[in-house]
Amino acid sequence: MRCFRCIKCVRTLEGTLRGGGVVVDEAAVIARVLSGDSEAYAELVRAHTGTALRAAVALGAGADAEDVVQTAWVKAYQALGGFREGAAFRPWLIRIVANETRNTVRAASRLRSAVGREATLTGAFPLIPESADPAVAAVRAERMAALAAALEELSEEHRQVVTCRFLLELDEAETVQALGWPRGTVKSRLNRALRKLERLLPAELAEELRGGGGVRGRRTA
Repeated sequence: MRCFRCIKCVRTLEGTLRGGGVVVDEAAVIARVLSGDSEAYAELVRAHTGTALRAAVALGAGADAEDVVQTAWVKAYQALGGFREGAAFRPWLIRIVANETRNTVRAASRLRSAVGREATLTGAFPLIPESADPAVAAVRAERMAALAAALEELSEEHRQVVTCRFLLELDEAETVQALGWPRGTVKSRLNRALRKLERLLPAELAEELRGGGGVRGRRTA
């Protein structure tokens, strides 16, 4: 099996990927891959590489994010035979990315600084189009910087659940699948993480997160 080295070309499509990726019939594409059509896998790569990169960066991969995502795609391909029919592909992939990120960070035995996380978060999570109001861009950049610093103060489990719910904007069921935790564990860890974030973040941003809003000010399902 060849590696799918298309991360850079996918990142050029970031405007499309921010909206959830290229729309594909995932069940049909997966069936084609399992039937031996390895080229069909590129459709999944194009649709979900943006999300995978954002997950890797937010979970601490930093400069290693592209390597983490490439490895995750190879492992996902190898594990696709065990993918449960009818399940959502995105949270399944994010779980693989999260595991690979954790392995990479632990193997490297290093911590990412708040400044480094802020820089990589800003790059991986484009806040708004370049043509938007500069004042709005400045406000949203400040929000991202505040969240980046706050993430450094969270435990790994709390950072994971915040990343899934508010940076990747997964719903609760998708977060359960992505993290492999029981629904009750997702709820309790999210609540504890939000209580800590309330002490670390500006009041307005903390209130939006508590109300279910993403870091860009959108509501999550």
